[in-house]
Amino acid sequence: MIVVSDTAALEQPLTALRHRAGRIAFVPTMGNLHDGHLALVRQARAAGDAVVVSIFVNPMQFAAHEDLDTYPRTLDDDLSALREAGVDLVLTPDKEGIYPDGSAQHTAIHVPVLGDALCGKDRPGHFDGVCTVVYKLFQLVGPDIAVFGEKDLQQLLIIKKMVADLSLPIDIQSGPTQRSEDGLALSSRNQYLSASERALAPLLWHTLQSCGMALTETPEGPSASIIDPAREALEHAGFTVDYLELREMSTLQLVDNMDQDCALFVAARLGNTRLIDNIQLTASR
Repeated sequence: MIVVSDTAALEQPLTALRHRAGRIAFVPTMGNLHDGHLALVRQARAAGDAVVVSIFVNPMQFAAHEDLDTYPRTLDDDLSALREAGVDLVLTPDKEGIYPDGSAQHTAIHVPVLGDALCGKDRPGHFDGVCTVVYKLFQLVGPDIAVFGEKDLQQLLIIKKMVADLSLPIDIQSGPTQRSEDGLALSSRNQYLSASERALAPLLWHTLQSCGMALTETPEGPSASIIDPAREALEHAGFTVDYLELREMSTLQLVDNMDQDCALFVAARLGNTRLIDNIQLTASR
């Protein structure tokens, strides 16, 4: 496995890899890898001839009050896991390699509508930072395929829209959400949870499941009669709910019934830890 930290030194090993292997599948990450990331790596391995992974904690997607400085960094363990997973090349750039003049002075990419709802509303500028760094990484790596997880479904939809709008010749593939046995979606931020918070956290997924079942059983709505009590129950259990909303899949517009393919999105906090999850719902035809 090749590890490249200097973006200026990336072209030669990438060219050799592409010449030797063919189609490159790419998985961008912020490190602190868990089984969810490694599932994306396995999917990339099946989809392409060679796998490239990036590890970069992107300052442009963190607000001033968020956890950039404390975000877990476990590079040695990450590289060991990627080596075992059969990754061909890992890019580990520093901030100067991605943002030579600093992220605050850097041109940003904004995807309207999709990027303005849900987490885009609660975390202004977050998806601009995501899109900008992903675009830059695409330009550096030049992948044929890129794999993103469905746990961050809004991010996945935004990346797909950016790639389509900018005519990037990249096949964006989605990987299913990986979960603990109790249903909690795997996330690097789960380690911030206290023991009592971790015991409570799976209620988020169980709530999505029960709401999803109720919504599909009463597709004509109104969805508020199901979602509002569920939000109140989460709050009563100890969550601070940022949103629990039914959104149409292609536009992320709020909807009140199941007459089209939708997803139920949730973001909620336990203590200082913000958890997100979703469940995709197919309209009956």
